[in-house]
Amino acid sequence: MASIYLDAQATTPVDPRVLEAMLPFFSEKFGNAASRTHSFGFTADSAVERSREVVAGMLGASPKEVVFTSGATESNNLAIKGAVEVALVSALHGAGTPMMHESGLAAPLAGDSFVPHVVTTAIEHHAVLDVVRGLSSRNVEVTVVEPEPDGIVDARKVIGAFTPSTVLVSVMLANNEVGTLQPVAEIGAASRERGILLHTDAAQAVGRVGIDVNAMNVDLLSLSAHKLYGPKGVGALYVRSRNPRVRLAPQMEGGGHERGLRSGTLNVPGIVGLARACEILRDEGAEESARLRRLRQQLHDALAKALSGVLLNGDADRRLPGNLNVSFEGVRSDALVGALKEVAVSTGSACTSASLEPSYVLRAMGLPDERARSSIRFGVGRFTTEEEVDRAAAHVIDKVRGLRGG
Repeated sequence: MASIYLDAQATTPVDPRVLEAMLPFFSEKFGNAASRTHSFGFTADSAVERSREVVAGMLGASPKEVVFTSGATESNNLAIKGAVEVALVSALHGAGTPMMHESGLAAPLAGDSFVPHVVTTAIEHHAVLDVVRGLSSRNVEVTVVEPEPDGIVDARKVIGAFTPSTVLVSVMLANNEVGTLQPVAEIGAASRERGILLHTDAAQAVGRVGIDVNAMNVDLLSLSAHKLYGPKGVGALYVRSRNPRVRLAPQMEGGGHERGLRSGTLNVPGIVGLARACEILRDEGAEESARLRRLRQQLHDALAKALSGVLLNGDADRRLPGNLNVSFEGVRSDALVGALKEVAVSTGSACTSASLEPSYVLRAMGLPDERARSSIRFGVGRFTTEEEVDRAAAHVIDKVRGLRGG
């Protein structure tokens, strides 16, 4: 029996339409986008710039505000480290903050006495948490806000953590483990009032949640193609260019590509694939999300009807359409995952799937270790069928009953 893939929050298969768009750029259209002295380079550069327009359109941004990267992890690093580095250098020289308004620099900082402050949440991806924690050894103050038991951070607590020294707040749009949607727009309104940069990791949210960086007052936004039925190894960072203009210190140098923010030969096939994946979500995303909600509910209903002790983790409604995170009382998740030979699921973030520790997201939500250790994340995707959901549910039910001793 073919395995059923239900781990769409970890990664997604490349849509055949995306692959079709990419293939010419591996062969006859193989030019370097930076080689603008001949037709091969012009063709590649034209494809990149068209892709930039498509990605920008998904975000309500301008094409010049899109910087192509290797994925959301690199984008998060560039956004957070880049903004804080500017703040530290600006403090040393009394030059201003990472925000530059159209009228000029913001008020000067207080020289050597200034210690930048960063606010984030305890349920961020490690690509944010590890970066932010690393800053604490570089004369940066960090505040990590805990979520509520439903997996959603209270915007008032995030805003309440702001200080006069806060230069950046980083809050994800959608959590990768429990799928909960975060109040980024509410936080954005407050951060804009106070002259604080807002970064959001939107890797899970693009195409599934309506995004308008201007309406949400987002200054920096990270995304990754492989979460969108695009290829692995490519992503983007939105960097606001006006009202205010955001300044970042590059984290990779050597050629001045991407307006000097990210050097390196551009992954033209990947960038074309990212754009095609965005186009498909732009055109079909609403219908797809409605279908995923139905399939998710179908799976949840089947499990809850057949088994006792099926506990939903995260808010029931304010979550990604294809995400279902549940705990099975009396069953360790590692044992269940090992027993599920026909269904691909996970116990949480793909980056920590080898760890035997309970999910840090569930622990931050205040769930007991026993419940956290019995949690499974199901990720329904574009190519999941109703028949697969029924088969997967039957397989899970059988294995849970077996592990419970009948």
